[in-house]
Amino acid sequence: MSFSPLIRRLIDALRGLPGVGPKTAQRMALHLLERDRDVARYLATSLLEAMDGVGYCSQCRTLSETEICTICSDPRRDASLLCVLQSPADVWAVEQAGGFHGRYFVLKGQLSPIDGLGPEEIGIPLLLAAVEHAQVAEVILATNPTVEGEATAHFIAGLLKPRGVKVSRIAHGVPLGGELEFIDGGTLAHALAGRTPIL
Repeated sequence: MSFSPLIRRLIDALRGLPGVGPKTAQRMALHLLERDRDVARYLATSLLEAMDGVGYCSQCRTLSETEICTICSDPRRDASLLCVLQSPADVWAVEQAGGFHGRYFVLKGQLSPIDGLGPEEIGIPLLLAAVEHAQVAEVILATNPTVEGEATAHFIAGLLKPRGVKVSRIAHGVPLGGELEFIDGGTLAHALAGRTPIL
């Protein structure tokens, strides 16, 4: 059975979401059309409003409904401490974890020459300007522990160290509550290489 053009278009649109394959998109589309048309209308309205009303913070580049987000406008945040992340989702993850009271800078990606993502495309010149303007004392590089994320962190560190800024990298390795016998070799090797003294 083939679907009508409008249903096919809805299924294709839902497939554009991360982690949604063809079968899941089909189930979602049929569910919205058969059982939850009010929810579907609310979803459509919310999507349109978010697309029109949500932009990026002019300072940290995270998603925001205002020119300056609530984190950047909070005078209680430590402006001398800057955490560099790859996406707005990473900002929310760090905020939910709690314990960090500095400011953020979102790269919106990682260095990937194959994909055409160089320093300018991910905002490294803007990061350097933000560090200079805000008189940042320490930059915490919190890019993902992938090859590209590590390369991005090393590239940024190389640019910041001559400027007299302390540069640190988030720790990677054994998760809290994890057992060594179940940790993969790469993660364990990274944890051993990044060990810190106890006393």
